[in-house]
Amino acid sequence: MLDVLVVAPHPDDAELGVAGTILKLQQQGKRVGVLDLTSGEPTPHGSVETRQRETAAATQVLGLAWREHLGLPNRSLEASLANRALVAEVIRRTRPQWLFAPYWDDAHPDHTAATRLVEEARFWAKLTKTDQLGQAPLAGEPHHPSRVFYYYCVHLKLAPQPAFVVDISDVWEQKAASIACYQSQFVTGRPTAPPMFLDRVRDEAAYWGKAIGTAYGEPIASREPLGLGRLDGLV
Repeated sequence: MLDVLVVAPHPDDAELGVAGTILKLQQQGKRVGVLDLTSGEPTPHGSVETRQRETAAATQVLGLAWREHLGLPNRSLEASLANRALVAEVIRRTRPQWLFAPYWDDAHPDHTAATRLVEEARFWAKLTKTDQLGQAPLAGEPHHPSRVFYYYCVHLKLAPQPAFVVDISDVWEQKAASIACYQSQFVTGRPTAPPMFLDRVRDEAAYWGKAIGTAYGEPIASREPLGLGRLDGLV
């Protein structure tokens, strides 16, 4: 069982968008898992085998309680009924209270498809009588995560206003190390003069840290209003 499930279109999206938040949640004793929907391949300097090794290394850096690969096709991810059922069954099996999905506005079709899949699978996962959905009944018992949050790992040049920003200053180096595991994506074939890709990631985290008065931050969005039982957790 998980407390939090992060759904990523490709291996490395969770690390780029929400690794700091994953680490902070784990500091609080939460069990966090990542579901990679696709292999992320082909890419110019990667391969399926290379990406598997890189993902395993990043998973170890993050100390994740659980990580799986759903095996859907890269570059042609679709929010189909069949794929919705697969994600809903993972939600039923892992039973998280919170889901994290990519931010809903993006140039990458896989990212926007992943967001739709998470939102629609969240709804389907709670249904009873799933033998009436026009396909095989869903495996597992009904479950409905209470929240969906959205992390920023976008291909558009956007700076949308988040619902909140997580202070990741004390885990920034660990987040950076998890991203650096993906050498085929962010180092090989990239410019070798500053600012390099990882410099850009650091600068972005520093921007959001500045917004809340800390060294580094991670922005998180929500479509739904957020309720606070107490205010002493605010930075």
